[in-house]
Amino acid sequence: MGELYISRVEQEALKKIDSDELNSIVMECIRNSQTGGIYQLGLEGCGIYISNKLRDFQKAIDSHSRAKSSKKREETEYQMRRAADDLTHAVQDMQERMKTEEREKQLFLIDDYITPLFNFSGSLEVKLRYQWRKNTEEDWTYGMITFQYTPDLTPDYSMPLPKRKPSAAKLAQERQEKLRREWEHLKLLSLHSLRDFFRDGGNGCDIPLSFKVTTDSYSRGLNNFSANFWRQNSSQNQKN
Repeated sequence: MGELYISRVEQEALKKIDSDELNSIVMECIRNSQTGGIYQLGLEGCGIYISNKLRDFQKAIDSHSRAKSSKKREETEYQMRRAADDLTHAVQDMQERMKTEEREKQLFLIDDYITPLFNFSGSLEVKLRYQWRKNTEEDWTYGMITFQYTPDLTPDYSMPLPKRKPSAAKLAQERQEKLRREWEHLKLLSLHSLRDFFRDGGNGCDIPLSFKVTTDSYSRGLNNFSANFWRQNSSQNQKN
């Protein structure tokens, strides 16, 4: 599963949802304190974001159905209507995101499926392949950029030492787990950095072949701007 775009299956599910029909069914669910009718829309196939909002709506209706006192029913009705609004807005947001992605794919496309790694060395890399063009009349130009990062694995001496010294196998396992988390973070930052570069009108010719990410001066780790290659000094970029 990719990390950047709505999947094809989720796109097909989103396209089938009519906003007027959704709003009508949601209001009927509120009136009847039942969500049975809403499951005919296939919202569960629209991705985890909408699925979570649907689950919250179901819980809110269930709570309202169980409420006895007038005060409790007033509280649960408010929660039910709020959950309903959250659900309909989630669907609208995802449909708008889908339309945005479809427009952007006419000019640039990033391969967001990256094979997961199972063993890490001290130096981490994320290779991203992409294609781009200035307008729909041009042919595609293809490229690749490698984001490079060497995490600081120095122990945090501010933390209390364990009572028993970990075994070498345990330490190696913990090291791999930390590197895995750092690689996942680097992957997401790299994908969004490249996407934002194109989204802001960046020229694919200006993308370097490789980029050593910058680290946060305080935490010594990655931050939201670490992979923004176009904002860094050009001396940090390696181009052929």
